Amino acid sequence: MEQFHPRQTPIASNTNRVMQQQSCPPEVAIDLSALFYSLLFPSTQLSGTANELEKNVFRRVEAALSSPKAIAERVLKLPTQVAALDQQLADENSDTKALLSLIERDPVLSVEVLKLCNSPLFKRSDKEITSLQLALVQLGREQMRRFVTTAMMRKVIDIQPIYFRRFGSQVWRHSMQVAYLSSELSQDDPDTAFLLGLLHDVGKIAIFKLLLEAFKQAEPGEQPCSSLFRQVMTAKSLSLSALLARYWELPSLFEAELSRLAIVDSKPAGGLAEVVWRANLISECSMLFEAGKLKPEQLDKLLFDAAIDSETFEQMHHKLVQF
Repeated sequence: MEQFHPRQTPIASNTNRVMQQQSCPPEVAIDLSALFYSLLFPSTQLSGTANELEKNVFRRVEAALSSPKAIAERVLKLPTQVAALDQQLADENSDTKALLSLIERDPVLSVEVLKLCNSPLFKRSDKEITSLQLALVQLGREQMRRFVTTAMMRKVIDIQPIYFRRFGSQVWRHSMQVAYLSSELSQDDPDTAFLLGLLHDVGKIAIFKLLLEAFKQAEPGEQPCSSLFRQVMTAKSLSLSALLARYWELPSLFEAELSRLAIVDSKPAGGLAEVVWRANLISECSMLFEAGKLKPEQLDKLLFDAAIDSETFEQMHHKLVQF
């Protein structure tokens, strides 16, 4: 499975060696209805029944949808200061010194923010940013708000053991891309679009953590193989994202827009949901194109759905591969 991510390093854990045993036949054609899972898992059935591992995951996901509060508190706990910090950064009248002091209370958060400020993707000049105060002066509140939120949400996807960290890194990279694209595509509220894009896949993270629990009971080498699994997980993860937004007590806008995204086989018409829907599709195309998993005719169809031309996609793709 190492071919799924070109940036991966070899993994030598016992868990990985067991999981690499092939319990599935050769992979079938890519499933356009579940693009992201096409990157993460092999699919060997265009339709058909789920194996025992997949059924186990289905049961866990249904339980999570019935009791999202338990998932929000046990499986995917949002850092308590996310909403408070985001609100203060959005308020131009809030005290700058108090705000910086609040961020600096978390050394890990401070370091992560500075890393983002100085990363090749976001760095604006040759001069290195060495303090949060300098970052706020040079970048402004809006960009600082995005960096702080990004650094805090990064903590949410800590997945163990190392084998599953690969999946977490893929979801995080995708979420970062969608957040960036959402802010670029939004004409009315790029900051809220950024955060919504960053949050849209928290349901996938929750499902991966449930998948980890299910693997403990699975037969050696058993993996998610059916297209049914990919389609169900695509739909259910967005519903779970919306429910988690509610139980994290985020502004009601987030649950409403995520719920619109969760409607299967339907492109949202207007609003932030449509922005994130397009950003998500463009990111999926970019990641699958990078992995060599999309045929030219498939890419053309998807770009038509995303309402962008091939030249624009090439420009976006060049930027996205840096994430």
